[in-house]
Amino acid sequence: MNLKQRILVTGGAGFLGSQLCEILVARGDDVICVDNFFTSQKVNVAHLLDKPNFELIRHDVIVPIWLEVDQIYNLACPASPGHYQFNPIKTIKTSVMGAINVLGLAKRCDARVLQASTSEVYGDPEVHPQTEDYRGSVNPIGPRACYDEGKRAAETLFMEYHRMNDVDIRIVRIFNTYGPRMHPFDGRVVSNFIRQALANQPLTLFGDGSQTRSFCYRDDLLTAMIRMMENESGFIGPVNIGNPEEYTIRQLAELVIELTGSTSEIIETELPEDDPVRRQPDITLAKERLQWEPRVDLREGLQKTIDWFKTIDLADYRPPTPNLPESV
Repeated sequence: MNLKQRILVTGGAGFLGSQLCEILVARGDDVICVDNFFTSQKVNVAHLLDKPNFELIRHDVIVPIWLEVDQIYNLACPASPGHYQFNPIKTIKTSVMGAINVLGLAKRCDARVLQASTSEVYGDPEVHPQTEDYRGSVNPIGPRACYDEGKRAAETLFMEYHRMNDVDIRIVRIFNTYGPRMHPFDGRVVSNFIRQALANQPLTLFGDGSQTRSFCYRDDLLTAMIRMMENESGFIGPVNIGNPEEYTIRQLAELVIELTGSTSEIIETELPEDDPVRRQPDITLAKERLQWEPRVDLREGLQKTIDWFKTIDLADYRPPTPNLPESV
């Protein structure tokens, strides 16, 4: 491969995509950021607009786009329940038609393409922790299915384009990720808790807070994603990317209150339908094939995220989508 790549990042103005674009621009690649700004903010990439090796295109991946590129990171899709349940038909179209369009582009350009899949392909898992050979427990007609099944279908499309057309693919399954540039109103548990704690508002637990999650800091996740894209071993995945340290949601709430110095109390509400009880990645494969494991622990990562939240003006962000409960 040439040292300098022409790289397309779909969803490139989002939480992960914008930081990925920044990393790729800084190392000298020519980066094209494509985003429809449904859940992302232009402010996330505004500092890159004057860079000669960065280009921003407002475009929806549901519609084909014709570009000349060497690599494609497909990150385009609403990723938090409040956003992907706002328009579930749009969500599944983004996963399925978006995958078809980026795979068609990769086939034409002979480009390598990475799919940002998700731990949601495992649904509410019956095995713990989750390994890549676990096929999942997903409700195909539930309120989360537009995202869960959309991402599962996208993985199928990636594998079939690889088998039938020899497209050079990579698949990563991303577990809960957090860090600076999270949308403050995305409805995810980390952003909810930090925003509530900084305002000294009650922190809302769903159920009694005994359900668990594993939280991976943004920079660790992106290191693994880039390493997966650039590996030349023939390993295409899927591979779990996440932090295997497991915390209850109540423990997370207590830690956020401690780190913010908040006077917030913790209250309990009803658990949403199909909300996973436990979620923890087995990252043995990532360690073996990518020589990767997370370096940032939850306390350090939360402090960095809280510090960023303190610098932003919530008025600069679009309000949460209506008529939907916040969710973990």
